[in-house]
Amino acid sequence: MAFGSPLDLTPRQIVTELDKYIVGQGQAKRMVAIALRNRTRRRLVAPPLRDEITPKNILLIGPTGVGKTEIARRLARLAGAPFVKVEATKYTEVGYVGRDVESMVRDLAEVAVNMVRGELAEEIRPAAQAAVTERLLDALLPPPPGYEPWAEEQRSGVPDVPAGTETPEENRAQRYHRSREKMRQRLAAGELEARRVEIEVRERGPQVTAFMPGAGGDEAASQFQDMLDKMLPGRVRRREMTVEEARPVLLGQEIERRIDDEKAVRSGVNRAEELGIIFIDEIDKIAGRGGDTRGPDVSREGVQRDLLPIVEGSAVFTKHGVVRTDHILFIASGAFHATKPSDLIPELQGRFPLRAQLDPLTAADFHRILVEPENALTKQAAALLATDGVEVTFAAGGIAEIAQTAERVNRLTEQIGARRLHTLLDKVLEEVAFDAPDGGPRQLTVDADFVRSRLGELAQSEDLSRFIL
Repeated sequence: MAFGSPLDLTPRQIVTELDKYIVGQGQAKRMVAIALRNRTRRRLVAPPLRDEITPKNILLIGPTGVGKTEIARRLARLAGAPFVKVEATKYTEVGYVGRDVESMVRDLAEVAVNMVRGELAEEIRPAAQAAVTERLLDALLPPPPGYEPWAEEQRSGVPDVPAGTETPEENRAQRYHRSREKMRQRLAAGELEARRVEIEVRERGPQVTAFMPGAGGDEAASQFQDMLDKMLPGRVRRREMTVEEARPVLLGQEIERRIDDEKAVRSGVNRAEELGIIFIDEIDKIAGRGGDTRGPDVSREGVQRDLLPIVEGSAVFTKHGVVRTDHILFIASGAFHATKPSDLIPELQGRFPLRAQLDPLTAADFHRILVEPENALTKQAAALLATDGVEVTFAAGGIAEIAQTAERVNRLTEQIGARRLHTLLDKVLEEVAFDAPDGGPRQLTVDADFVRSRLGELAQSEDLSRFIL
C-alpha cells in the first residue's frame, strides 16, 4: 500500500483501495470508509469525550453476490483490524441448543490475539532462526561436555594456541570449533537438508472431543481444553527426521518460547475492543414476518434481543479476559427478499443507524468484474491454466458475452449476483481445463463464438439455465 499507516488513510483513499477489488456500490464504500476514518478521528479526541464516542453500526441491504461481505472483509484487511464473519442463522436464543451470540465476541478476541502473536513472531523470527541453526548443529555434531557456542564475532577465525603450549582439551576444542564452522557453512548452503537428526518434540495432551450441548458449550469446551493443557502437558519425545523436516518444528518451538503470552493477550484484547469488526451476515433471516412466531424459527426474535446488549456495548467473558464491545464496529447485511429491515425489532433497528442499499449487478458491472479488479476472475483462470502451459487470452467479445449471459441467467432464474460468473467461466473453460495436462492447444482465445459454443442452449433456455447455479 502506498499510503503508509492504515490509520492515516482518508475516506477517499479507502474507497480507492476498495475499488481495486469491488466494482460499483459507491454508497456502501463511502459509508464504511467514513466509519473507518472515524476510528482515527476518535483516537485524536481527548478523554473523557473519546470514551463517549461509539461507532455507528452499518446495515448493508442488497441481493446476494453484490459485494456486501467483500466490502467488510476488505475494509478489515485494509485497516489491519481483527475481523470475524458470522451467520445470524447459526445462533439461538439462550436456553436453546446451539451457539450463543456472545461467541462472536469470543471468536473476535481469539482472532485478535492470534494476530498479535503473529506480529510478535515476525519480530523475533531472526533470533529464533539463529537458535534453530545452533540446535541443528548440536544435533548434527554433538558438542563435547562443557561446550559453549562461540559468539558471532569469534567465528571469523579460530585463534591458534602457540605450538607446544596447547593442552589436549584445547586441541579438542579447536578441532570441534573448526568442524562446527564447516558444518555451519554446509547447513547454510542447503547441503544437509536430507541428513537425519534426532530432536525433542512435545506431543499434544488429551483432547476434548465430547460434544457439550447448550449455548456456550463451545466456549466451555475451549476452557476445559486449556485447563487440561496446563494440568496434563504433552510428554516430550525424541523423534528422528530430516533437517528439512526438523527446521520448521524447531522454529515453532523457538518462537513459542520467546513470545510473551501476557503481552500478546493484553494487546490482542485491546485491539479487539478498539479496532474489531464483526460482520453479521443474513440478519434478515432472523427478522420476523408480520409478527409470526410459529414454526422452527421460534427463537429468532430471542436472538435479536440477545444481540442488543452485544451491539450496544457490554462486557463479554472470554478465555483471554473480559472484552468490552462498546467500540467494536458491527456491520450487518441481508438481502431482505421475504422481509424488510423494519421487521427487525425496533431496538435492534436503532443499533444500526446507517444503512446502504447495494444495487443489483448489470451486464456492464459483470463486464467490469471480469477485467478490472486486481484479482479478476479472468486473471485467476488464466493463471491457473498457465501452470499447465496453456496461454489463455480473453477477447473483448468473449468477456462481453459472458457478462451478458450472467445478467440474463440471473434475470431468468435466481438472482445470485457475481457468483454466477464463477459457474459460467468454469463452464466455458471446462473442456480446456480437463485436457490441458494431457496436451492439446497451448494457446486459446476466448471470444464470443467460443463462449456461445460452450454455453449454447444452456444459457438460452429458462429451464436449462437453472442448472447454472
